[in-house]
Amino acid sequence: MPTYFKKINVENKISQSIFKKQRIGLVPTMGALHRGHLSLIEKAFNENDVVWVSIFINPTQFNNSNDLINYPKNLKNDELLIKKISKSIEIFSPNEFEIYGENPKIKKYDFKTIENELEGRFRKNHFSGVATIVSKLLSLFKPNNVYFGEKDYQQTQIIKKLISLEKINVNLNICPTVREKNGLALSSRNNFLSNSERNDSYIIYKSLIQLKNNFNTSNLISTKKEIKNNINKKKNFQLEYLEIADASTLKIQSEINPKNTYRAFICVRVNDIRLIDNILLN
Repeated sequence: MPTYFKKINVENKISQSIFKKQRIGLVPTMGALHRGHLSLIEKAFNENDVVWVSIFINPTQFNNSNDLINYPKNLKNDELLIKKISKSIEIFSPNEFEIYGENPKIKKYDFKTIENELEGRFRKNHFSGVATIVSKLLSLFKPNNVYFGEKDYQQTQIIKKLISLEKINVNLNICPTVREKNGLALSSRNNFLSNSERNDSYIIYKSLIQLKNNFNTSNLISTKKEIKNNINKKKNFQLEYLEIADASTLKIQSEINPKNTYRAFICVRVNDIRLIDNILLN
């Protein structure tokens, strides 16, 4: 059996799975797999009869052409990592034409405040591009379960809204962030860091913990200033944002209501590499 499937073969196999009443799990990825991705795949494998992993670097979610060109790729290694979990896991690695045809277009959605806050301020049309590809994948695979990581929390809320808007019958599984030993959230972009930068990146998660520990005190403003100074002291590091936002609307908050749920969101630029993370505060 071939490792990779063309779109028409996927449609045939999905039809067979639905006919057999098999539970289908989908893990959408852009490849360059790490332990974070593998934790999603393992969870999907344990909870479904059939698991598909899609590997597709989606052009419509990039607002920087160099970022798209330089995005890490290692399809052969990705396959080896997936097959270590189980040789029965299916892999779909389409080309751009199979997904978009000759003219990739972003579908516009009304996500209210969710898409314009935090990452949305720095990456124009990014979340519409994410929603466009996820919608296409959900339509193709018709999964019972789809899996995403909590590191990209804003993305998970976009997908949650997409599922509601398009009335898609799927369970969205948001899985805990997997971290390196120093706390740095795993990301394909970490491969672009030097060893010293990677070691110094412990400060990102440490900063979130510091903010969490001071969340119920009156020291939030001074804590944020201290965090900014500590990060910017690191060579090649610059804090792009550190915000407290409502966990549902993602609107940035200046006043805290104990009845609401909040998360802290951070983005640190290391040279040209943007590293994001977040943590539940209360």
